[in-house]
Amino acid sequence: MKEGMGKVAVAAAVIGTAAAVGVAALVVRQRMKTSGRWARVMAIVKEFEEKCGTPEGKLKQLADAMTVEMHAGLVSEGGSKLKMLISYVDNLPTGDEKGVFYALDLGGTNFRVLRVQLGGKEGGIVHQEFAEASIPPELMSGTSEALFDYIAEKLANFVDEEEQRFHQPPNRQRELGFTFSFPVMQTSINSGNLIRWTKGFSIDDAVGQDVVAGLTKALQRKGVEMRVAALVNDTIGTLAGGRYTNSDVAVAVILGTGSNAAYVERAQAIPKWHGPLPQSGEMVINMEWGNFRSSHLPLTEYDHGLDIESLNPGEQIFEKMISGMYLGEILRRVLLRLAEEASFFGDEVPPKLKIPFILRTPEMSAMHHDTSSDLRVVGSKLKDILEIPNTSLKTRRVVVQLCNIVATRGARLAASGVLGVLKKMGRDTLRDNGKKTVIAMDGGLYEHYTEYRECLENTLNELLGDETANSIAIEHSNDGSGIGAALLAASHSLYADEKSLSS
Repeated sequence: MKEGMGKVAVAAAVIGTAAAVGVAALVVRQRMKTSGRWARVMAIVKEFEEKCGTPEGKLKQLADAMTVEMHAGLVSEGGSKLKMLISYVDNLPTGDEKGVFYALDLGGTNFRVLRVQLGGKEGGIVHQEFAEASIPPELMSGTSEALFDYIAEKLANFVDEEEQRFHQPPNRQRELGFTFSFPVMQTSINSGNLIRWTKGFSIDDAVGQDVVAGLTKALQRKGVEMRVAALVNDTIGTLAGGRYTNSDVAVAVILGTGSNAAYVERAQAIPKWHGPLPQSGEMVINMEWGNFRSSHLPLTEYDHGLDIESLNPGEQIFEKMISGMYLGEILRRVLLRLAEEASFFGDEVPPKLKIPFILRTPEMSAMHHDTSSDLRVVGSKLKDILEIPNTSLKTRRVVVQLCNIVATRGARLAASGVLGVLKKMGRDTLRDNGKKTVIAMDGGLYEHYTEYRECLENTLNELLGDETANSIAIEHSNDGSGIGAALLAASHSLYADEKSLSS
């Protein structure tokens, strides 16, 4: 009996040892598998970082390429990827403007109507108020008449609610600045034909038509006595808003959902301008710089994939690398590859990670700015948006590293674009008169993504060198596009020459 029990014990021990060896082997295999996965993760991240590289030399090449394209775009229509649109804004606000002016700001799925009371040199902006409305989706692909009627109705309601003090003087028409943030070929300060829709709009009968004429007819149908005094895009509005408070503002850059730049050019430096030279000798140019393209741009497979699947393949390449609509999507594409090729989030690829644009740039910014020791913001964003629970600290750190790579590339490229504009203006070196050049910046990306903003400003200083950098300043021109449109209505008012504009 004892002998039999001994055999059982030995057998059990052998089985136990074998099991232990098996478990140990399994652990070793698991570790090897994990370390293999992790090596693959790091290889993909390293490759991405290298392809996104923006050394100073490359950025200076890009700035030179931007300057060359600017010259070409000023010579002839279609001569460059940059449209270099003539804005017909040759009088920027001086600060002397007085009176009550309106603005209509249509930049996407929302629009705003504003009323701005100007008090001249002493008073500045005395009073401002606005109302906001969203555009119903069906109007974004209906008819231009339906869209403009809807906008005119909201504007009529806004005017009807005016207080007594905002009634216009006798025999004086209300005047409006119309910010229309879509590509337009302007034919005067207050007329321009739509080149194409962007941002999800597709109203076919409006393409090629004068958008001011469309709005004016709608205002007449709704019984609103109002003259459109200026048609501007948001970048030019930002330039005007910046100039109103600082006479040294000469460039404006929007870094938001999309990106664009405008600047003050010498009228004589625009070969394609065939009209009489403006009295000011200057003309504001709307660059439409989002469409910039160069062989020096550090494009990756993720950028190519995003571009091919976008609504406008082959267009707006620069914008797709630097603006708020796309940064989060680039990050998602890298994370998806990590999940598919290196099981970054476990054996299964998280289904939500396959949805384009599910990861927005504000969420990317929140993860990038996470300073908690356990990166809990990163963990909660991955869980809430992508339904990826229980991520390790190691995984979260890689996510932050990727945010940094994407944002740094975008910010440094944006800085190289600014340098290109300064070069074209001859402002990339110290000026003889010792005056500063001020760049008005606006847009949610610039305003809210601190790491991006600081990287852009530091890069510009690096590219200019300390001495020249001291002569260049960046100012946040908050809500420039709406107020700027009202200011441009004032500086292009029919009554601008009157000695006293009533308040």
